[in-house]
Amino acid sequence: MKNSTRLLVLLLAVVLLGGIGTGAVLYAADRADRRDQEQAGGPAVRSGSVSLRAPGRQLVFRNLAWGPHRDEIATVPAGQLDGERTASGLKCLRFHAASGTGICLQAVHGALDDSYRTVLLDAELHERHVFPAAGIPTRARVSPSGHLAAWTVFVSGDSYAGTDFSTRTAIVDTRTWALDDNLETYAIVKDGHPYQAHDTNIWGVTFADDTRFYATLATGGQTYLVQGDVTGRTLTTLHQNVECPSLSPDGTRIAYKKRAPEASADAPWRLYVLDLRTMTETRTAEQRNIDDQALWADDGTLLYSLPGDFGADLWSTPADGTGAPRQLLTAAVAPAYLG
Repeated sequence: MKNSTRLLVLLLAVVLLGGIGTGAVLYAADRADRRDQEQAGGPAVRSGSVSLRAPGRQLVFRNLAWGPHRDEIATVPAGQLDGERTASGLKCLRFHAASGTGICLQAVHGALDDSYRTVLLDAELHERHVFPAAGIPTRARVSPSGHLAAWTVFVSGDSYAGTDFSTRTAIVDTRTWALDDNLETYAIVKDGHPYQAHDTNIWGVTFADDTRFYATLATGGQTYLVQGDVTGRTLTTLHQNVECPSLSPDGTRIAYKKRAPEASADAPWRLYVLDLRTMTETRTAEQRNIDDQALWADDGTLLYSLPGDFGADLWSTPADGTGAPRQLLTAAVAPAYLG
């Protein structure tokens, strides 16, 4: 056998053995991942490709199942929520998506302290643009068109339950990257009159379109539902005692958490729905404390998180006050329905 032939055979053997070795390592790692998940007793999760434009309706969310894919954005078919989850490898604290645009609020772990950032994503979860975030992430939303995205962070404090917190809410245009980095600079119209105060906080944006949105305004110890105008840079109060609003797909109702007079100070919120035409409130069948910005699964069903064994689970309840709550997905938070 010629030396050149021997060398070629040797090279082919090295490549073949290398491929076998890599495959064995990946297979062993996958088995280890599954073993870890089984031992934790949580839902099955595998790594894979996640697209915001995948065919069919899907639920995308932050996976909280213990194991190597905890905190990663994952997906399951909307019609098979108990199926195996596909995890993307992208970790987020808060997430939302619409029309091929995603928003991911992340922690950046430093040697001495953590910082935070807002990452705007394309349909394949690739970074399009990054903005620094001024504090701990708490809320995120993308407009139905995907052209606008909003996020809220705690600048001080880490809960809405008390009074010693301050928020910062920003809106960005994903077409131009023009940024309104603090909605507190918008002109406020309260009860039909211009209003100014040093204690205003704004959080929990939900978009109607690329101009109008709704949010919570806190001032003077009270909270209000406000309608925002991106072009006019105004906020107009509509209704009192509304926090973390979520606009229905048909644009007629707001789901929100309301401070109930009979509730305790450390668990004050109940889930309500407001008819924007009549300003009539409907209390949902969910009687537990809701500290979340609910998501509309469709025009008649609300989705929200409650504490669970893995940190949080997703529950649903009818929006009209009938029926009863039911657990929809374990070990999950920050959902978005796509497709």
